[in-house]
Formats: sequence, C-alpha cells, structure tokens
Amino acid sequence: MTSLFSRRSFILQMLFLMAACEAQKTSTKQLELVVGVVKYGDATKIIEKFSRFRTYLGEKTQTVVQLEPTFNENAAIERIKHQSWSLIFAPPGLAALAKSNYKYDPIFPLEIDINSRAILIVHKDSKLQEIKDLQSKVIALGTPGSAAGYYFPLYNLYGLTLKEVLFAPTPKTILEWVSQKKVEAGALSLEEFNLYRTQFPNTDFRILFTDPKIVPAGSILIGENVDRTQKDLIHKYLREASPVLIQELGYVPNGKIPDYSHMISVIQRVAPLDKLLHSQPVRLF
Repeated sequence: MTSLFSRRSFILQMLFLMAACEAQKTSTKQLELVVGVVKYGDATKIIEKFSRFRTYLGEKTQTVVQLEPTFNENAAIERIKHQSWSLIFAPPGLAALAKSNYKYDPIFPLEIDINSRAILIVHKDSKLQEIKDLQSKVIALGTPGSAAGYYFPLYNLYGLTLKEVLFAPTPKTILEWVSQKKVEAGALSLEEFNLYRTQFPNTDFRILFTDPKIVPAGSILIGENVDRTQKDLIHKYLREASPVLIQELGYVPNGKIPDYSHMISVIQRVAPLDKLLHSQPVRLF
C-alpha cells in the first residue's frame, strides 16, 4: 500500500513539475516583445531614438522590449516570414506585405508626406524622356518590400525588356549609381529623392516618371503570435503615450489605418516577376 501511495505521489509530482515548466515557458514567451524597425542609417541613432519607447512600453506591459533594427526591407521580410517580430514599425510596402501574407495587423499609421510618390530618376543629361525609353537599358531598383523602390516601379515597367536590373540596398545608393552612370535610371520615392539629392552637389538629376498614385503611409503592426489581451494593452498604451514619445516615433495615435488594397494588388501583380529579375535580359512580362 505504501509502495502504491509513493508511486502515485511520484507521478503527481512529475506531472506538477511538467505543468510548471510548461507554464514557465509560456510566461517567458509572453514576457518579451521584439520590435522590428526598418531604417536607413546609423544603428546607434535608431537605438537612441527608441530607448524611451522601450522603457515606456516595458514598464507598462511588464515585459522585456527588444529592438531589432534592419537596414533594408529585404532583411525585414525574413524576420516577418518567421513571425520573429511582435511589433513592426514598417514602411508602406512592407506593411502591405505583412498584412496580406503574414497576418500582421496595422494598429497605427506612421506619419507621411501627403505628396509622397514613387519616381524614376535619370541623370539630367540623359536622352531618356519616357518610361518606354528604358527598353534594353540598365536600371536600379530597391529591395523587395519597398513600395517606391520595388513594387511600384515594377508595376509601371511591366511589359518592357531591360538589359539588366541592379538592386540597391538603400535609396542613397540609387542616387550614387545614377550619379556615377552605373545605371541609366533608378527607382525611389520623391521624399527620399528630396532628402538625399543634396548629398550629390556635383550631379544634376531629373525625374523621368512620377507614379500618379500617392504612396500610402507606413504602419505600426502587431503579430498574430502576441496574446489578445497583450495586444489590447499595447494598443492602449501607445494611444495614451506622451506627445513627446509619439513625435519621436512618428506615428499618429488617432489616425486612420492606411488603405493598402491598391498596394496589395500591385504586389500580387508583380510577384511573378521576382524570379525573372536576375536573368539577362530581364523580360518583365
């Protein structure tokens, strides 16, 4: 009898220990939020910019908030595919992709220039006058995930055959390559063009083509692997954050979630072209 009681007691203890370990794993998982940020530039500045946010959200939610900056959209896509990020501060192309393909929910829009457009630029002395003149030419695109650098230009170049496509890691690199005449045209946003063109005082650029559609704002998105209760708390705390913190992060707490329907349709239209872009010539049809 004593032996039977001991055996039962041992089994109960083991079951309790297993349940405790499982609860600890779940608790640990919920006590960490990984925030993805896509920014071009100095990593130190990005970490400093988000330091107040990490402290604020960490204290409010009683979690460890980790920041993972990436410096182009292509690297970010891999993190999003694996649901590695709990929250994302995403530019528009990446936001649309995360929403449509990977079940991330936009919760706040990021600030944007209302006149933001996707453009194709050339050297001022280029003989190219229209987008159709890019037939058989070498052009530079951004990386997959970029609205103005990748999706919109591919959509507008559809039907052409290009000599070669080069992929630039940043918008500034696009300007460098056009300045050096390494490529005959490059794709980026009008915002980025105005921001970086002053860094090339010895080069005159010209806008060859401007997409008529305004590029939508980026978003803060939250992943499906975040607990429902925690999602609600994160939304509440970001909405109630101080004006200083909101301005630092550049989001609009009372703003309307961007409509990504057109952006998603553009992504779906150009998706079959991905596998063609590394061949020569590049047939965009």
